[in-house]
Amino acid sequence: MQTYTIPVITIDGPTASGKGTVAHRVALHLGFHYLDSGALYRLTALSALRHNVALNDEHALAKLAEKLPCKFLGDEIWLANENVSNAIRAEEVGNTASKIAALPTVRHALASLQHGFRAAPGLVADGRDMGTVIFPRATLKVFLTASVEARAQRRYKQLIEKGFSASMENLLKDLRERDARDSNRAVAPLKPAEGAHFLDTSDMTADQAVEQVLQWYAAVKKQM
Repeated sequence: MQTYTIPVITIDGPTASGKGTVAHRVALHLGFHYLDSGALYRLTALSALRHNVALNDEHALAKLAEKLPCKFLGDEIWLANENVSNAIRAEEVGNTASKIAALPTVRHALASLQHGFRAAPGLVADGRDMGTVIFPRATLKVFLTASVEARAQRRYKQLIEKGFSASMENLLKDLRERDARDSNRAVAPLKPAEGAHFLDTSDMTADQAVEQVLQWYAAVKKQM
């Protein structure tokens, strides 16, 4: 098996599938670094919205992505000197992120930034193309998904807990549209990576999903 010297676990999947929660907990358990690649697109989207950059201005969006003044401090996500952990979870930001993620120049601009997160003792990266594009030789690849209804329920709970208003009907509609957009885009479409373990969490708790990923990783380590 050809792998990176520094182990990488990729967890890809659709919006609100729970991949972020699972990836973060796996990283904590293993003492690995954690990359929320979706946050980078949301940060780019938030920056674009705040600077009134047109979503069809691919060059300007790529420039924003290249010079993104972001940092991750524990559970907090910062843009320049502002904690935007909650701001980037707004639905407008999420929908904008999904649209600009289809632009090749934006994806290219963020690729090197994502590679920079790979550091000892290891990395857990979640997103939509971590195992297919960014870390194609990862030690373990997981494709984590759930039914659109289960994902809408999770997203609804998350938004309400963060103080945002939410409509289940609108969430279902947005998730279906985002799934179609992410799966059908020409560049780095959402799909399971070659050799990925498939994990449906519709009827699983986060703890159960984390335990399954850890078991897969332990099995892979034995083969290395």
